[in-house]
Amino acid sequence: MPRYLSLVRIDESTMPAEGPSPELMQRMGELIEEVTKAGVMLDTAGLTPSAQGSNVRWEGGQISVTDGPFTESKEVIGGYALMQCKDKAEALEWTKKFLKVHEEYWTVTCEVREIAEG
Repeated sequence: MPRYLSLVRIDESTMPAEGPSPELMQRMGELIEEVTKAGVMLDTAGLTPSAQGSNVRWEGGQISVTDGPFTESKEVIGGYALMQCKDKAEALEWTKKFLKVHEEYWTVTCEVREIAEG
């Protein structure tokens, strides 16, 4: 079965300063349990805020490192899910369920892509 990577992009300006609510974390835990029991979830995790990250860039034969936060980006990668699904349609359905556990004030986008095998 194909594997899919869902990159979770968040608008940090819509995220509460104290982080996700306990209710969101409970709903997220329940969904992760459901998707894991279904044999779909291979791995998932959230990431620390962009202020704690770094961008490493190769350009013109030179390496540069820029520490966060990254002001040029409205959305940052906030997490990921690695899923094994029968097809892209199934991967999209699980991704929609993930998005719906968030409160409406969040701005979250998931980029879902099949992993190229071999």
